[in-house]
Amino acid sequence: MTVQFDRIALIGIGLIGSSLAHDIKRLGLAREVVVTTRSAETLKRAEELQLGDRYTTSAAEAVVEADLVIVSVPVGASESVAKEIAGSLKAGAIVTDVGSTKASVIAQMQPHMPPYVHFIPGHPLAGTEKSGPDAGFPGLFEGRWCIFTPVPGTDETALKALRHFWETLGSKVDEMDPEHHDKVLAIVSHLPHIIAYNIVGTADDLETVTESEVIKYSASGFRDFTRLAASDPTMWRDVCLHNRDAILEMLARFSEDLAYLQRAIRWGEGDKIFELFNRTRTIRRSIIQAGQDVDAPDFGRPHPLEKKP
Repeated sequence: MTVQFDRIALIGIGLIGSSLAHDIKRLGLAREVVVTTRSAETLKRAEELQLGDRYTTSAAEAVVEADLVIVSVPVGASESVAKEIAGSLKAGAIVTDVGSTKASVIAQMQPHMPPYVHFIPGHPLAGTEKSGPDAGFPGLFEGRWCIFTPVPGTDETALKALRHFWETLGSKVDEMDPEHHDKVLAIVSHLPHIIAYNIVGTADDLETVTESEVIKYSASGFRDFTRLAASDPTMWRDVCLHNRDAILEMLARFSEDLAYLQRAIRWGEGDKIFELFNRTRTIRRSIIQAGQDVDAPDFGRPHPLEKKP
């Protein structure tokens, strides 16, 4: 594999950052990878896992002479990172991020980016509920989408180089307007997580059953909500605060649709209930056909009695 960048700086080494580190090393995409995170303990773990070539708690130090800088921090920390690294960025460097909200990240970071660097906001639509440097693994981005939300005047050569990087990781790349991205992600990602957190919280409020029936019988649908609700609380708090308008709009739409279903159940309108369930079942099949999930029993989870190959 051809080296694409002499030096890549990874700011943040959680699930996304560590998965990037695995793939960059596996594919030989950089001559040197510099890992930075504010937590000395997390940085030490990243070094134990050999995720980079150099390690530092200073983001400003990490980006010196870096050709590609990837910011993988909770979106609420984007501005502080931008301020810290701005004076240390080399001319011609590409600075990108992986945040789940884009309009807010652009508002936080772009004012601090020097005119001699290429700031290209991005968002890989890949992840698990796990976090930290141990959560990463090679191949996380294979077959997944990475969405760019370029700012006006973005250099086409830099955009092409970043696209090539993500495509080498196995991603499919698309471009969107930042506000449109935030509205789309509000329904396909943010709202499902918020609903999951709320349902699990409701179950926890039912103290008489939480420690017995709910946990005991969680092999049913409740278990799948707990997977989403186990996601990094700092990251999802920031998503809620930094994509507030789009999330509130989608919550309002969801509340209206939920009220419709509630009335149908109350009045025994089986045809309306069936029509909704049948329509949404078709959407599940479309997701599988698009290669964004697997068509396997129990979502492909292994079972104790299954024969291993």
